[in-house]
Amino acid sequence: MTDTEHPAGFDPADLTFITTGVTDQEAAAVTAVLRAMLRAESDNLRAAPHESRSPWQDSQRAIREPLARGDERWRGFTA
Repeated sequence: MTDTEHPAGFDPADLTFITTGVTDQEAAAVTAVLRAMLRAESDNLRAAPHESRSPWQDSQRAIREPLARGDERWRGFTA
Protein backbone atom coordinates (compact mmCIF):
# COMPACT_ATOMS: atom_id res chain seq x y z
CA MET A 1 0.00 0.00 0.00
CA THR A 2 1.22 3.50 -0.76
CA ASP A 3 1.44 6.66 1.33
CA THR A 4 -1.54 8.13 -0.54
CA GLU A 5 -3.70 5.22 0.62
CA HIS A 6 -2.38 5.38 4.21
CA PRO A 7 -1.03 8.85 5.04
CA ALA A 8 1.45 9.04 7.92
CA GLY A 9 1.38 5.28 8.36
CA PHE A 10 -2.35 5.27 9.18
CA ASP A 11 -3.95 1.92 8.49
CA PRO A 12 -7.73 1.84 9.04
CA ALA A 13 -7.47 -1.86 9.83
CA ASP A 14 -5.66 -0.87 13.04
CA LEU A 15 -8.72 1.01 14.35
CA THR A 16 -10.57 -0.63 17.21
CA PHE A 17 -13.97 0.71 18.18
CA ILE A 18 -14.75 0.27 21.85
CA THR A 19 -18.34 1.43 21.45
CA THR A 20 -20.59 -1.47 20.54
CA GLY A 21 -22.97 -1.33 17.63
CA VAL A 22 -20.84 0.87 15.35
CA THR A 23 -22.23 0.59 11.84
CA ASP A 24 -20.07 0.32 8.74
CA GLN A 25 -21.14 3.85 7.75
CA GLU A 26 -20.08 5.27 11.12
CA ALA A 27 -16.74 3.46 10.96
CA ALA A 28 -16.19 4.80 7.43
CA ALA A 29 -17.01 8.35 8.59
CA VAL A 30 -14.55 8.15 11.48
CA THR A 31 -11.89 6.73 9.18
CA ALA A 32 -12.47 9.52 6.64
CA VAL A 33 -12.19 12.22 9.32
CA LEU A 34 -8.99 10.73 10.75
CA ARG A 35 -7.49 10.40 7.29
CA ALA A 36 -8.33 14.02 6.44
CA MET A 37 -6.87 15.27 9.71
CA LEU A 38 -3.64 13.32 9.22
CA ARG A 39 -3.33 14.53 5.64
CA ALA A 40 -3.92 18.16 6.67
CA GLU A 41 -1.38 17.90 9.50
CA SER A 42 1.29 16.37 7.28
CA ASP A 43 0.59 19.02 4.60
CA ASN A 44 1.00 21.76 7.23
CA LEU A 45 4.29 20.27 8.39
CA ARG A 46 5.60 20.14 4.84
CA ALA A 47 4.49 23.73 4.12
CA ALA A 48 5.84 25.25 7.34
CA PRO A 49 9.04 27.20 6.79
CA HIS A 50 11.95 25.84 8.74
CA GLU A 51 13.89 28.82 9.97
CA SER A 52 17.23 27.81 11.30
CA ARG A 53 18.48 30.27 13.85
CA SER A 54 21.62 29.87 15.82
CA PRO A 55 21.58 30.03 19.63
CA TRP A 56 23.41 33.33 19.26
CA GLN A 57 20.54 34.81 17.22
CA ASP A 58 17.97 33.48 19.69
CA SER A 59 19.67 35.24 22.58
CA GLN A 60 19.75 38.64 20.88
CA ARG A 61 17.22 41.30 21.73
CA ALA A 62 16.56 44.82 20.55
CA ILE A 63 18.59 47.70 21.93
CA ARG A 64 16.57 49.66 24.46
CA GLU A 65 15.77 53.31 23.97
CA PRO A 66 17.86 55.80 25.98
CA LEU A 67 16.47 56.82 29.37
CA ALA A 68 14.98 60.30 29.33
CA ARG A 69 15.96 62.74 32.09
CA GLY A 70 13.64 65.25 33.68
CA ASP A 71 10.78 65.58 36.16
CA GLU A 72 9.19 62.28 37.17
CA ARG A 73 11.83 60.42 35.18
CA TRP A 74 15.13 58.78 35.92
CA ARG A 75 17.66 61.30 37.23
CA GLY A 76 20.51 59.18 38.43
CA PHE A 77 21.44 56.51 40.89
CA THR A 78 20.66 58.68 43.94
CA ALA A 79 17.26 60.08 43.06
